[in-house]
Amino acid sequence: MTTVQLHTATPATRTLLAGSVVAAPLFAVVSLTQAFTREGFDLLRHPISMLSTGDLGWLQIANFLVSGALTVAGAIGLRRVLRGTPGGTWAPRLVLVNGVAMAAAGVFVMDPGDGFPAGTPLGQTGTMSWLGVMHMVAGSIAFTALIAACFVLGRHYSRAGRPGFAAASRLAGLIFAFGDGWAMAGGRAGSLTLCVGAITAMVWIAVVAADQRARA
Repeated sequence: MTTVQLHTATPATRTLLAGSVVAAPLFAVVSLTQAFTREGFDLLRHPISMLSTGDLGWLQIANFLVSGALTVAGAIGLRRVLRGTPGGTWAPRLVLVNGVAMAAAGVFVMDPGDGFPAGTPLGQTGTMSWLGVMHMVAGSIAFTALIAACFVLGRHYSRAGRPGFAAASRLAGLIFAFGDGWAMAGGRAGSLTLCVGAITAMVWIAVVAADQRARA
Protein backbone atom coordinates (compact mmCIF):
# COMPACT_ATOMS: atom_id res chain seq x y z
CA MET A 1 0.00 0.00 0.00
CA THR A 2 1.23 3.47 -0.88
CA THR A 3 0.47 6.49 1.27
CA VAL A 4 -1.54 8.91 -0.84
CA GLN A 5 -1.34 12.60 -0.12
CA LEU A 6 -4.71 14.35 -0.05
CA HIS A 7 -4.84 17.90 -1.39
CA THR A 8 -7.08 20.47 0.24
CA ALA A 9 -9.75 21.44 -2.25
CA THR A 10 -10.50 25.12 -2.77
CA PRO A 11 -14.10 26.15 -3.41
CA ALA A 12 -13.25 26.45 -7.09
CA THR A 13 -11.88 22.89 -7.17
CA ARG A 14 -14.96 21.56 -5.40
CA THR A 15 -17.12 23.32 -7.99
CA LEU A 16 -15.10 21.75 -10.82
CA LEU A 17 -15.45 18.29 -9.28
CA ALA A 18 -19.19 18.84 -9.03
CA GLY A 19 -19.18 18.96 -12.83
CA SER A 20 -18.29 15.27 -13.03
CA VAL A 21 -20.73 14.45 -10.24
CA VAL A 22 -23.58 16.00 -12.27
CA ALA A 23 -22.55 14.92 -15.78
CA ALA A 24 -23.45 11.23 -15.53
CA PRO A 25 -26.95 11.51 -14.04
CA LEU A 26 -27.75 14.40 -16.38
CA PHE A 27 -26.68 12.47 -19.46
CA ALA A 28 -28.45 9.29 -18.34
CA VAL A 29 -31.75 10.96 -17.41
CA VAL A 30 -31.99 13.07 -20.57
CA SER A 31 -30.96 10.16 -22.83
CA LEU A 32 -33.16 7.48 -21.28
CA THR A 33 -36.18 9.76 -21.00
CA GLN A 34 -35.98 10.35 -24.73
CA ALA A 35 -35.24 6.69 -25.44
CA PHE A 36 -38.52 5.65 -23.83
CA THR A 37 -40.68 8.49 -25.14
CA ARG A 38 -39.61 9.41 -28.67
CA GLU A 39 -41.66 7.79 -31.39
CA GLY A 40 -39.89 5.02 -33.29
CA PHE A 41 -36.85 4.78 -31.02
CA ASP A 42 -35.92 1.25 -29.88
CA LEU A 43 -33.00 0.94 -27.48
CA LEU A 44 -32.50 -2.65 -28.60
CA ARG A 45 -31.72 -1.45 -32.15
CA HIS A 46 -30.85 2.25 -32.01
CA PRO A 47 -27.79 3.73 -30.29
CA ILE A 48 -28.38 6.64 -27.92
CA SER A 49 -26.48 8.90 -30.33
CA MET A 50 -29.29 8.55 -32.86
CA LEU A 51 -31.47 10.67 -30.57
CA SER A 52 -29.52 13.65 -31.96
CA THR A 53 -31.51 13.30 -35.20
CA GLY A 54 -35.05 14.44 -35.98
CA ASP A 55 -37.10 17.41 -34.84
CA LEU A 56 -36.14 16.93 -31.18
CA GLY A 57 -32.53 16.08 -31.94
CA TRP A 58 -31.40 19.36 -30.41
CA LEU A 59 -32.17 17.92 -26.97
CA GLN A 60 -29.59 15.17 -27.31
CA ILE A 61 -27.12 17.48 -29.03
CA ALA A 62 -27.37 19.82 -26.05
CA ASN A 63 -27.07 16.81 -23.74
CA PHE A 64 -23.76 15.82 -25.35
CA LEU A 65 -22.43 19.37 -25.25
CA VAL A 66 -23.40 20.16 -21.66
CA SER A 67 -22.38 16.75 -20.29
CA GLY A 68 -19.09 16.99 -22.15
CA ALA A 69 -18.40 20.44 -20.72
CA LEU A 70 -19.23 19.26 -17.19
CA THR A 71 -16.92 16.28 -17.65
CA VAL A 72 -14.09 18.57 -18.76
CA ALA A 73 -14.62 20.69 -15.64
CA GLY A 74 -14.54 17.55 -13.50
CA ALA A 75 -11.31 16.42 -15.15
CA ILE A 76 -9.65 19.71 -14.19
CA GLY A 77 -10.84 19.22 -10.62
CA LEU A 78 -9.54 15.65 -10.55
CA ARG A 79 -6.15 16.82 -11.81
CA ARG A 80 -5.92 19.21 -8.87
CA VAL A 81 -6.85 16.73 -6.15
CA LEU A 82 -5.03 13.69 -7.58
CA ARG A 83 -1.79 15.50 -8.36
CA GLY A 84 1.23 13.49 -7.18
CA THR A 85 -0.74 10.27 -6.59
CA PRO A 86 -0.51 6.97 -8.52
CA GLY A 87 -2.64 7.44 -11.62
CA GLY A 88 -3.09 11.09 -10.73
CA THR A 89 -1.63 12.27 -14.03
CA TRP A 90 -3.31 10.02 -16.55
CA ALA A 91 -6.74 9.52 -15.00
CA PRO A 92 -7.66 13.22 -15.25
CA ARG A 93 -6.18 13.44 -18.75
CA LEU A 94 -8.29 10.51 -19.92
CA VAL A 95 -11.43 11.96 -18.34
CA LEU A 96 -10.62 15.25 -20.09
CA VAL A 97 -10.31 13.50 -23.47
CA ASN A 98 -13.60 11.74 -22.80
CA GLY A 99 -15.33 15.05 -22.11
CA VAL A 100 -13.94 16.80 -25.18
CA ALA A 101 -14.82 13.84 -27.42
CA MET A 102 -18.32 13.70 -25.92
CA ALA A 103 -18.87 17.34 -26.82
CA ALA A 104 -17.52 16.64 -30.31
CA ALA A 105 -20.05 13.82 -30.65
CA GLY A 106 -22.73 16.46 -30.13
CA VAL A 107 -21.31 18.69 -32.84
CA PHE A 108 -20.98 15.85 -35.37
CA VAL A 109 -24.44 14.30 -35.51
CA MET A 110 -25.00 10.63 -36.24
CA ASP A 111 -26.91 9.69 -39.40
CA PRO A 112 -30.58 8.64 -39.16
CA GLY A 113 -31.23 4.99 -39.90
CA ASP A 114 -33.13 1.75 -39.31
CA GLY A 115 -36.50 3.40 -38.82
CA PHE A 116 -35.47 6.35 -36.68
CA PRO A 117 -36.50 9.13 -36.72
CA ALA A 118 -40.00 7.90 -37.49
CA GLY A 119 -40.42 7.60 -41.25
CA THR A 120 -36.78 6.70 -41.93
CA PRO A 121 -36.51 3.48 -44.00
CA LEU A 122 -35.67 0.33 -42.08
CA GLY A 123 -32.18 -1.12 -42.37
CA GLN A 124 -28.77 0.51 -42.55
CA THR A 125 -28.07 3.44 -44.86
CA GLY A 126 -25.78 2.72 -47.76
CA THR A 127 -23.22 5.48 -47.33
CA MET A 128 -22.31 7.26 -44.10
CA SER A 129 -22.10 11.05 -44.25
CA TRP A 130 -18.92 12.85 -43.18
CA LEU A 131 -20.77 14.03 -40.08
CA GLY A 132 -21.63 10.44 -39.27
CA VAL A 133 -18.02 9.37 -39.77
CA MET A 134 -16.77 12.12 -37.47
CA HIS A 135 -19.38 11.14 -34.88
CA MET A 136 -18.08 7.56 -34.94
CA VAL A 137 -14.49 8.80 -34.55
CA ALA A 138 -15.44 11.07 -31.63
CA GLY A 139 -17.42 8.29 -30.01
CA SER A 140 -14.58 5.79 -30.33
CA ILE A 141 -12.15 8.24 -28.74
CA ALA A 142 -14.60 8.99 -25.91
CA PHE A 143 -15.24 5.30 -25.23
CA THR A 144 -11.56 4.32 -25.27
CA ALA A 145 -10.57 7.18 -22.96
CA LEU A 146 -13.34 6.43 -20.46
CA ILE A 147 -12.56 2.71 -20.33
CA ALA A 148 -8.87 3.45 -19.83
CA ALA A 149 -9.67 6.01 -17.12
CA CYS A 150 -11.58 3.37 -15.15
CA PHE A 151 -8.56 1.04 -15.16
CA VAL A 152 -6.11 3.81 -14.28
CA LEU A 153 -8.35 4.81 -11.37
CA GLY A 154 -8.42 1.15 -10.35
CA ARG A 155 -4.64 1.33 -9.99
CA HIS A 156 -4.95 4.57 -8.05
CA TYR A 157 -7.32 3.05 -5.51
CA SER A 158 -5.25 -0.14 -5.24
CA ARG A 159 -2.17 1.88 -4.36
CA ALA A 160 -4.26 3.95 -1.94
CA GLY A 161 -5.28 0.81 -0.03
CA ARG A 162 -8.94 0.97 -1.02
CA PRO A 163 -9.59 -2.44 -2.63
CA GLY A 164 -13.35 -1.99 -2.86
CA PHE A 165 -13.04 1.16 -4.93
CA ALA A 166 -10.27 -0.44 -6.98
CA ALA A 167 -12.44 -3.45 -7.82
CA ALA A 168 -15.46 -1.28 -8.63
CA SER A 169 -13.39 0.90 -10.95
CA ARG A 170 -12.04 -2.07 -12.88
CA LEU A 171 -15.50 -3.66 -13.04
CA ALA A 172 -16.95 -0.46 -14.51
CA GLY A 173 -14.22 -0.50 -17.16
CA LEU A 174 -14.88 -4.16 -17.95
CA ILE A 175 -18.63 -3.63 -18.27
CA PHE A 176 -18.09 -0.77 -20.67
CA ALA A 177 -15.43 -2.63 -22.66
CA PHE A 178 -17.73 -5.65 -23.00
CA GLY A 179 -20.74 -3.53 -23.94
CA ASP A 180 -18.79 -1.64 -26.58
CA GLY A 181 -17.13 -4.77 -27.96
CA TRP A 182 -20.45 -6.62 -28.13
CA ALA A 183 -22.06 -3.73 -30.00
CA MET A 184 -19.15 -3.36 -32.43
CA ALA A 185 -19.30 -7.10 -33.14
CA GLY A 186 -22.96 -6.80 -34.09
CA GLY A 187 -24.18 -8.72 -31.05
CA ARG A 188 -27.87 -8.99 -30.23
CA ALA A 189 -29.17 -5.82 -28.54
CA GLY A 190 -25.71 -4.29 -28.92
CA SER A 191 -27.03 -0.74 -28.65
CA LEU A 192 -28.46 -1.63 -25.23
CA THR A 193 -25.21 -3.18 -23.96
CA LEU A 194 -23.30 -0.14 -25.21
CA CYS A 195 -25.71 2.20 -23.42
CA VAL A 196 -25.48 0.23 -20.16
CA GLY A 197 -21.69 0.13 -20.36
CA ALA A 198 -21.29 3.83 -21.12
CA ILE A 199 -23.64 4.94 -18.36
CA THR A 200 -22.03 2.54 -15.87
CA ALA A 201 -18.57 3.98 -16.53
CA MET A 202 -19.86 7.56 -16.46
CA VAL A 203 -21.60 6.96 -13.15
CA TRP A 204 -18.37 5.52 -11.76
CA ILE A 205 -16.45 8.68 -12.70
CA ALA A 206 -19.20 10.63 -10.90
CA VAL A 207 -18.67 8.45 -7.81
CA VAL A 208 -14.91 9.05 -7.97
CA ALA A 209 -15.42 12.82 -8.27
CA ALA A 210 -17.85 12.79 -5.34
CA ASP A 211 -15.41 10.70 -3.29
CA GLN A 212 -12.50 13.05 -4.01
CA ARG A 213 -14.70 16.07 -3.33
CA ALA A 214 -15.65 14.68 0.08
CA ARG A 215 -12.09 13.63 1.04
CA ALA A 216 -10.02 16.56 -0.24
